[in-house]
Amino acid sequence: MADPIKTKYRVGGMDCGACALKIETAVSRIPGVSDAGASYTAGTLNVVHDDVPFAAIERAIKPLGYSLAPDGAAAPAGEAGHDHDHNDAGGHDHFDLGDGPWWKTPKAILALTCGAALLAAWLVGLVVPTIGHEAFLLALLVGLIPVGRRAIAGAMAGSPFSIETLMTIAAVGAVLIGATEEAAMVVLLFLVGELLEGVAASRARAAISGLADLVPKTALLVDGDSTTEVPAASLALDGIIMIRPGDRIPADGTITQGQSAIDESPVTGESVPRTKQPGDPVFAGTINTDAVLHVRVTATASDNTIARIITLVEEAQESKAPTARFIDRFSVWYTPGVLIAGALVAIVPPLLLGQSWGEWVYKGLAILLIGCPCALVISTPAAIAAALSAGARRGLLLKGGAVLEGLRTITTVALDKTGTLTQGKPQVTDIHAVARPVPKILSLAAALETGSSHPLALAILARAEADKVAVPPASAARAIAGKGISGTVGGELVFLGSAASAAEQIAIDPALSAVIETYADAGKTVSVLLVGDEIAGIIALRDEPRSDAKAGIDALKHINIDVIMLTGDNARTARAIGADLGIDVRADLMPEDKQTIVRELQAQGKIVAKIGDGINDAPALAAANVGIAMGGGTDVALETADAAILHGRVTDIADMIDLSRSTMANIWQNISAALGLKLVFLITTILGITGLWPAILADTGATVLVTLNAMRLLAWRPR
Repeated sequence: MADPIKTKYRVGGMDCGACALKIETAVSRIPGVSDAGASYTAGTLNVVHDDVPFAAIERAIKPLGYSLAPDGAAAPAGEAGHDHDHNDAGGHDHFDLGDGPWWKTPKAILALTCGAALLAAWLVGLVVPTIGHEAFLLALLVGLIPVGRRAIAGAMAGSPFSIETLMTIAAVGAVLIGATEEAAMVVLLFLVGELLEGVAASRARAAISGLADLVPKTALLVDGDSTTEVPAASLALDGIIMIRPGDRIPADGTITQGQSAIDESPVTGESVPRTKQPGDPVFAGTINTDAVLHVRVTATASDNTIARIITLVEEAQESKAPTARFIDRFSVWYTPGVLIAGALVAIVPPLLLGQSWGEWVYKGLAILLIGCPCALVISTPAAIAAALSAGARRGLLLKGGAVLEGLRTITTVALDKTGTLTQGKPQVTDIHAVARPVPKILSLAAALETGSSHPLALAILARAEADKVAVPPASAARAIAGKGISGTVGGELVFLGSAASAAEQIAIDPALSAVIETYADAGKTVSVLLVGDEIAGIIALRDEPRSDAKAGIDALKHINIDVIMLTGDNARTARAIGADLGIDVRADLMPEDKQTIVRELQAQGKIVAKIGDGINDAPALAAANVGIAMGGGTDVALETADAAILHGRVTDIADMIDLSRSTMANIWQNISAALGLKLVFLITTILGITGLWPAILADTGATVLVTLNAMRLLAWRPR
């Protein structure tokens, strides 16, 4: 027997865990398919099969409202290139958002059409009240027909008790009892929710592909004494490339000539550029700041650092089990339960006990109406919508209900350092006077750094401005690659650079070396100021923790959540910050290392939330159970994450978990209230105490009650 084949496809229109589950169920039923795994975040479907043709897989998922293309082709957006006329009523509302604007997608068109039809029905009802009911019925059908068709297609493909089935039964039941307006409203809310999920999913996919733009498209290839501009993708191993100051590095490699400071923040998240010299490695997508470098290429375009980050993110998203929404898991047993109960009540007494058919069929119908899941269907979305907007008003953005439901289970929080626990930019923390007073040291250093965009220079200039120190002009100022900056200020020769560079020019006495070492142990970057042939003073800088970092970590520990710091920064700095905040530290990590640690924690049975703000955090954010992007992080971090904290407050992490716990408590209250009322009327109906009307009132009452309770979440406030 031949080995099974593994094929990857792109799926259009899959944007929630329930979609992925439906596709997996349908494809798994095809003869010859041994395994199917769908990822809605990556928009992919992996199938292990014995040579099953593309057409057979497409036939299985097309009726459910999704499109299919081989991997490598763009996921079909909408219906381009597919003839859907034979099985499409009202347009599938489950297609990918493609590259076009969201309002042109079939999902958006359906939601907007349904909304417009509702508005028209309401206006007709005002003008001609006698046909108001019929107008709403027509408006309801606009949205319900596609949902109903998806429910039927799902049932035929092995998912009979989906949320679409629940929606269809709720809407039809509501029409039978005369509550057509409510039914139309419930369907519209459902379609709007689906549309929002689609927009979020497509944004995430676009951000991953946008990562590739970090690597320049061209490179300067050195050939003898000349250089030629070539496509970066064509660079071969061991080729020598030239990188000018200010250029992004086009490939992973090793420096063969030159010394320069490299801004590695896109890859490692380190806030201060690192000085690199011949023999040191450099990464694609990082920025050469101050001198010409020659670099030997050590990885091809498909295998460089950024390409690996993209692969890591996509693989992590594919391997993440889809979190089925609570309502989907619930409907699996509730819907069949109600249908069976109604049928038994209608059939058993007349058949076995000789009772009258008319009376018991009436009771059976009443039970279906009591069981009509309107209140249940609305219980989760109403609570989640209220919670999402309460969170958004406080700068806590969550991408959908599954994330909100998952947050309450978190046991470990892994935090990035730079830009998450810290401000993300260095500040002057200490000025140690030696031969000149503190204001003079600051004044001379600022004079040299005027006009520089280096993070350390900006920190010194910001401190000079804050202290209102006069900054004299400097002449003949020049950067000495990898060492520091020199110039003439007020007729004196001034140099500002690292302690090692200063030691090359002048002897540093042991007492001063001890001061420098103390600063370095505290994770600070030390700059020494020389004036003529004497040491004027020392400036220490560090990327300081955010003002609320300690409080935020304490709040997490208070609710029994473990906290760990994962950073690409050097171990000395990371340990110093970790000691100040009282948390465990893992430092000197590359993006894949962060992801590996998250996986190790998960293997120990921990539910991990990863908080980060940079591209280097993207693979770990994608692999974590919940990824949270911090503050004004990079687009990629914001899109691969499941949630975002806009105001950059560390205390918001504990608040977000509290919001999740409050929401799930509210959902359980809603479900208990709805089921409790239904149970009471179920018993009274079977005993013949109440008939159809009280049953209808019970359902409407439960719907109102549940909606009002869910609205309480709008007033949620952080503890």
